[in-house]
Amino acid sequence: MSASDAPFRQSAFAKPPVARVWPVEKTAHGEVRVDPYDWLRDPAFPEVKDPDILSYLEAENGYIEQVLGGEGDLRPALVAELRARIKEDDTGVPYRRDGYFYQSRFAAGQNYPVFVRWAAGTSEEEVVLDVNVLAAQHDFMRVADFETTRDGRYLAYTADTDGSERYGVRVKDLSTGDLVLEGAADATPGVAWAADGRHLFYIRQDEFQRPKTVWRHRLGTALTEDVLVYEEADPAWMVSLDLTLSGRFIRIVAHNNVSTEVRLLDAAQPEGEPRLVLPRRQGHEYNVEDQGDIAWIITNDTHRNFRLVKAPLADTSEATWVEVIAPADRTYLTGHMAFRDWLVVYARVDGAQVVRVLDPKQADGIGGAHDIAFPDAAFEVGPGANFDYDGGLLRLRYQSLVTPPTVYDYDLNDRTLAIRKVQEIPSGYDADQYVSARLMAPARDGTLIPISIVHRRDFPKDGSGALHLYAYGAYGNGIDPYFSANRLGLLDRGFAFAIAHIRGGDELGRGWYEDGKLDKKINSFTDFIDAAQFLGSRGYAKAGNISAEGGSAGGLLMGAVANMAPEGLFRAIVAQVPFVDVVNTMLDDSLPLTVIEYDEWGNPNEPEVYQRLKSYSPYDNVAAKAYPHLLITAGLSDPRVTYWEPAKWTAKLRTLKTDDHVLLSRTEMGAGHAGAAGRFDKLKEVALTQAFLLRAFGKGL
Repeated sequence: MSASDAPFRQSAFAKPPVARVWPVEKTAHGEVRVDPYDWLRDPAFPEVKDPDILSYLEAENGYIEQVLGGEGDLRPALVAELRARIKEDDTGVPYRRDGYFYQSRFAAGQNYPVFVRWAAGTSEEEVVLDVNVLAAQHDFMRVADFETTRDGRYLAYTADTDGSERYGVRVKDLSTGDLVLEGAADATPGVAWAADGRHLFYIRQDEFQRPKTVWRHRLGTALTEDVLVYEEADPAWMVSLDLTLSGRFIRIVAHNNVSTEVRLLDAAQPEGEPRLVLPRRQGHEYNVEDQGDIAWIITNDTHRNFRLVKAPLADTSEATWVEVIAPADRTYLTGHMAFRDWLVVYARVDGAQVVRVLDPKQADGIGGAHDIAFPDAAFEVGPGANFDYDGGLLRLRYQSLVTPPTVYDYDLNDRTLAIRKVQEIPSGYDADQYVSARLMAPARDGTLIPISIVHRRDFPKDGSGALHLYAYGAYGNGIDPYFSANRLGLLDRGFAFAIAHIRGGDELGRGWYEDGKLDKKINSFTDFIDAAQFLGSRGYAKAGNISAEGGSAGGLLMGAVANMAPEGLFRAIVAQVPFVDVVNTMLDDSLPLTVIEYDEWGNPNEPEVYQRLKSYSPYDNVAAKAYPHLLITAGLSDPRVTYWEPAKWTAKLRTLKTDDHVLLSRTEMGAGHAGAAGRFDKLKEVALTQAFLLRAFGKGL
């Protein structure tokens, strides 16, 4: 019998690692909690050098090899299968910026892209940046930002070389190929050039790894001479930075999870002072785009679903605002873009994404407004590479559960939608073999929960099939029906794949988010369980033939569901970088995100909030009971969900669970929250998840 045919139960394999117990008492609000695995947190983090900690993490990684490795290891074949769906010599769609066309390219066998460009009207190419060359010097490489000066001479980018999300700022002189700036290793993505192409603005983190300050660097000077432009004093607020589409303003945005404050700095006056658009007030979110002498502002000042107003750019005080799109319960405005002659508004109407085009030249600002028509009933769409403010083309990224990622150009004048690229799947893909649907599942309180589902046409709906259910449900981040070539292997092996659009996201508007956070967070967990039971009642899979997956805040969802769901509902659960040690993390304001996160989860320094968080924190609620098969992942340098959260959760589960199901935990020792950066390296992580699921369901290749 090969390893892949062996019964998938813990007793069929060598004994798993057992972490030592070292109880630590912690007191909050007069209550003492005992944490038996607090020692797994290295006090030197973000460095992890404690040999006992590293030994335990490596032992867990080694246990995966015992369970999934050996003669019947499915992962090599799965990696080969996944790789066959990637077009190795792939190219992006060129986009115009200033006087050049830029394009990203992958060569066969390369993990990372090469960025090239050519001057408009010519065909002579030059390599702007080869990320493969950068990656050869490090075990990890993620490049963020790609900002060129208007004259095309300099390129600014940021690079993370260890997965810790502490980026270095780099500037390359494209006329010589020389690196003329390499520093500020505590930066955050977000850079912007002044109009003169000699002053660069960037963001630095504080000692808690929170983006707090905006700096101005003048080429040719030392970093020690950089000038502080803006500093955010409130510990619960952070800073972001970009250049508006017109190129006229450097936009500095201070924000927490529920509030914003915008400043605009004239890009032609880099040593000037940023101008405040509107003073902050808690709970007020807004964003501004400039168009000539007009400021277009999306704001939630009168309605949680936002409205669109315009104001004179010279005076953006609320007294000058003129409403252009009124707020509505069924329409949720999510963003906007201002071209020279057009305004584009992104929205959700009854949960469906909409791209609306307005003609600002009309007297009322909305004359000639129209929505762009797309081919699928349910889809995901968003802006692509748009840098040509004066042009009349809108670049869009589009996909659905059955439509591979597609790049469209929409002619704003002619109202025509042109396909520029459809993701190619070299091993073959026939969309007609698959069916997608949108269902509505009743939650226990009567609320209808949307579900997007896809499966093969021959999928049985008699309960005998397998179902993999995914959700996120936090921060107002909606999960739209997206395509995944990696998913095809599961579909072809008899799985249906579904996304539960649970409360906590924003799929049905801002209220959908608010009904799944703070004191209503429990709705996210029960919505997911109710969605799984609904799909079972519809014949997609009987109880015990359902698996679940979520990551980060979705990993919290997985941990809570593992504790709360009826026994036997889920066969397997995958928790990627899961936020599971909720109470300890939210009580520790030295961690990068804790204070910033009070608006999402609550502040446990308040007794009632402490009790609420403790009531669902997965780590605090592990019990002596049966759990599904579990796969838990972590990143050693992860600053968002620190490695010790999944490690402690794993250790506690091993001690208390009463079942014979397999529990696997893997810590990526050279990456952070997002895992591996290279396109082929990521396939190993996908193969691990799929091998785990196939073994849990007794399926082979």
